[in-house]
Amino acid sequence: MKITENKVVELEYVLRVGGEIVDESEPGEPLVYLHGHSNIIPGLERALEGKQVGDSLQVTVPPEEGYGERDEENVQVLPREDFEDDVEVGASYYAQSEDGSITPLTVIEVLPEGVRVDFNPPLAGETLDFQVSVKGIRDATSEELEHGHVHGGDLDEEE
Repeated sequence: MKITENKVVELEYVLRVGGEIVDESEPGEPLVYLHGHSNIIPGLERALEGKQVGDSLQVTVPPEEGYGERDEENVQVLPREDFEDDVEVGASYYAQSEDGSITPLTVIEVLPEGVRVDFNPPLAGETLDFQVSVKGIRDATSEELEHGHVHGGDLDEEE
């Protein structure tokens, strides 16, 4: 079975940025996602298309196919009263916009008049180097297809 749209894929990975490991799957706990539904970054998803169980590959994903370029307009100062008393640089929070959507942010500076935050994804602007091994592939269930993501992590049929 090959990785194509609507397949549930199980993979182990190591993600490096500038040669340094920034994320990796835990031993025995692979990443499981629904292919073709934007559940992983576009550049990695494209590179996995057509691969099979047992395939290993190294994939370099430029920012525009990963988390996007950094946008300095996404760095803003928010009122101090919007935060807890003990807000710290590096802390992550979630902001709710007027339309109800939730956006993650990272505190980059605590000022007397406010808190400077960054709404850019932490890996925005970075080239991502993945080492990936395909561990399992199966057809998605109708419920997974309806919801656009995997339910449960176990692959019953590895091929």
